[in-house]
Amino acid sequence: MLRFKKYMGGIAFAAVLAAISTIASDLLPSHLIGPGVFALLIGMLLNPIISKYNIFEKGFSFTSKKILRLAIILMGISLSFSQVLEVGKLSIIVMLFTLITAFGGGYLFGKLFKMDWKLSGLISAGTGICGGSAIAAVAPVIDAEESHVAYAISATFIFDVMMVVLFPIMGAYFQMSDLGYGLWTGTAVNDTSSVVAAGYAFSDVAGNFSVIVKLTRTLSIVPVVLVFSYINQRLNIKAQENILSQKDTLVIGETKKVSINKIFPWFIVMFLVMVAIKSTGMISPVISYSISNVSKFLMVMSLGAIGLKTNFNKLAKSGFAPMLHGFIISLLVVIVAFLVQMAIGQM
Repeated sequence: MLRFKKYMGGIAFAAVLAAISTIASDLLPSHLIGPGVFALLIGMLLNPIISKYNIFEKGFSFTSKKILRLAIILMGISLSFSQVLEVGKLSIIVMLFTLITAFGGGYLFGKLFKMDWKLSGLISAGTGICGGSAIAAVAPVIDAEESHVAYAISATFIFDVMMVVLFPIMGAYFQMSDLGYGLWTGTAVNDTSSVVAAGYAFSDVAGNFSVIVKLTRTLSIVPVVLVFSYINQRLNIKAQENILSQKDTLVIGETKKVSINKIFPWFIVMFLVMVAIKSTGMISPVISYSISNVSKFLMVMSLGAIGLKTNFNKLAKSGFAPMLHGFIISLLVVIVAFLVQMAIGQM
């Protein structure tokens, strides 16, 4: 009990911040800004004051890492493998192209802007999959800094706010069907709250389609996390080999292999277990809804803790490039999703 007591201050502070952020988000029309973004930004504003008190530090670290993984595991209860079949092959085709665009374009522009590959990867994950949730899932397996997480979420958030306003207008201009618009919104808008806001602004039917597509898109977190984990492990091994070779202690011909046990994010297995349980139909909608709400609150807590640990001055040193990177990738995803739908005749 005494051992856990040192975490209580930070956990409690993050919980209060999450509650305030949730209320603030609910007060906005159509939940225009998600509670996770509120928590992150408020946390960053409070950092200069809170960082002076060591009593919160361990609790913030525990929340931003351990509770974050628990939130991702519980998020699986809101998904089911049958959702992929419900939406159909069309959404899978569009998502395949948008994911290639997000990560391929993210890599190229990251190189062009000479950005840290971890920050570039987080922005691509947020843009290609599901905003803050994907960024939070990828961050621990690549040992990303809190400032990278904060910057990546900020970069995708700004674009999302614009899309909530512009998507319904563009959908009406192009005379899109409810299914076509829902498919476009679900594959091109990042954060879940923004998808809901943009989707239902067009019509209730389009909103329903967009949410289903968005949840299906979330399943791509699993392979993406595995790939990033592998890449990070390989780069770490190369870095170690370079250090050893400089010291002339590396045995010639010796090849270090990637350890599956080290790179595999086991919390993703639990995430899939939750998805499988939901897919069986054993969990009632009421229980699933309750667990999903708990997951969302824990996620907001985690993002708040990340904000509270992030020094804004350090964040500002990253410059304008990451924001431009996020805007370009997000815009490319929107355009590609639209063009693919035109090509397959689903508008």
